[in-house]
Amino acid sequence: MRNRITTRTRVATALLATTLLAAGCAGSGGGSDKDTDSSSLTKDEIYAAGVVGVSGDEGDPKDGGTLTLADYSEARSLDPTKTYGNGAAGGNATAAVYDVLMRYNQETNAFDPWLAESLSTEDRTTWTLKLRKGVKFTDGTPLDANAVMGSLGYYMKNSGYNTLLLATNIKDMKAQGSDTVVFTLNGPWATFPNMLASGPGMIMAPAAYAGGPEKFKPIGAGPFIQDAYKPAEELVLKANPGYWSGKPHLDALRFVWLGSDDARLESLAGGSVDAANLRAPQTLEKARKDGFAGIMAPSGLATMFWLNNREGRATSDVRVRQAINFAIDPQVYAERVSGGAGLPGRNIYSPSAPYFTDVKTSDYDLAKAKSLLAEAKKDGYDGKLTYIGQSDQASQTAAVTVQAMLEAAGFTVETDLLRNIADQTQRIYVTHDYDLAVSAMSIPDEDPYSRLSTNLNAQSPQNPSGYSNPEMDGLIAQLQAAEGDAATALLTKINELWQETVPGIAMGAGAFFQPWNKDVHGITSTSETLMLFGGAWKG
Repeated sequence: MRNRITTRTRVATALLATTLLAAGCAGSGGGSDKDTDSSSLTKDEIYAAGVVGVSGDEGDPKDGGTLTLADYSEARSLDPTKTYGNGAAGGNATAAVYDVLMRYNQETNAFDPWLAESLSTEDRTTWTLKLRKGVKFTDGTPLDANAVMGSLGYYMKNSGYNTLLLATNIKDMKAQGSDTVVFTLNGPWATFPNMLASGPGMIMAPAAYAGGPEKFKPIGAGPFIQDAYKPAEELVLKANPGYWSGKPHLDALRFVWLGSDDARLESLAGGSVDAANLRAPQTLEKARKDGFAGIMAPSGLATMFWLNNREGRATSDVRVRQAINFAIDPQVYAERVSGGAGLPGRNIYSPSAPYFTDVKTSDYDLAKAKSLLAEAKKDGYDGKLTYIGQSDQASQTAAVTVQAMLEAAGFTVETDLLRNIADQTQRIYVTHDYDLAVSAMSIPDEDPYSRLSTNLNAQSPQNPSGYSNPEMDGLIAQLQAAEGDAATALLTKINELWQETVPGIAMGAGAFFQPWNKDVHGITSTSETLMLFGGAWKG
């Protein structure tokens, strides 16, 4: 039993690291591109997906130099099962060392071969992965079919990010010769390529994990190799001269961690760093209005509150959940917590998502909140709620704002502000000791299925709210195989069912923005807000 709980907690911590960290906290643009006036950008223009702020021919690449990234979170290990493959959790460093088999292309909303030569399917159940010939790890061994299967085996055995989805969906994987792996799934999975475009697609050399997790060595086939690491100070990676796509233009890639989004943007503007990772809405919007170019990765439910749906909790009553939802005004919350920045609203998807549709949302309505609460109180509910969040200043402001709105509807709210994410992980995912908890789901444009399945399916061990609805489970099961208009129709139904049954409180969409200075070029991205630096250059 101990091992089971430990594994569950590790995966829960990963989920919270990529949601709570990514939820964000409630100088001059001297390094930005001033050729165009960005100060009057609309919200739609600010949060447009993809590469933004780049205009004209960037010229021929130049070799040499070190690019310094003020990253969002420190990669304390280059083992992809310990540092999760997400831009909010240090995954940019692991992507630089290992690369990814496939790459999500924001411009086309498709998955392109990267380390792989191709990934094909006729029925979305059997997928054939063909590898590039001649690719080698930095220890000289081949990145072949056996290496891919060995790496994925190690990844799943050690609970890498998205292991649950992989383990429950992959029926079999077999090598066909030295350069082909055939994956047979338990059923059709339209966005399976996304798994190979993120953490699971970071292929480790057999020697990397030969001694087990405690003796792990970061050996990959990516554009960079570990050079030096000073915990809490910097991580330096040097160029891999044998990189499959050609020796990187950069001599080195340096990661630093500066604490707040404001500090990262100030350092970028001052020129002490070359690129940064931003999520706090106020800082992100300032960076765009200051004219910085970069990559924008929007997501739905970037701000939300989970409601504990489990039996015995006040919020197991749908009337109480609906009352809470009607009592909280996303617009007022955004004004008080982030000065109106962000995309407050009840739609659970990002407006930039290819599947976004307008649905009738359950918007703020104090009269409805009072009426529903009165009904619940007639049946014996005492009106009490426990709210949990963080204890920093922005989180305190958020807690006071929510408490005031709920008490205006007739609730009695006890706020419990916790010291760290580990405590919040314990309360939400392990002990389930909360009624209302600040969080995020960060539904990505490229693969809504994976987030929805993990967070809303009644059988998912990582379902944070205990939400259980057979209709929702059925819609998500259908979504796994759906594409195009069929997927959009299902996602619309999921959104409508969310509005009706209120698993949590949708507060708005947001984004991750990765800006860079005007002398930086060639950075690309893949899924999970990961940046790729193999073609980056300065000049």
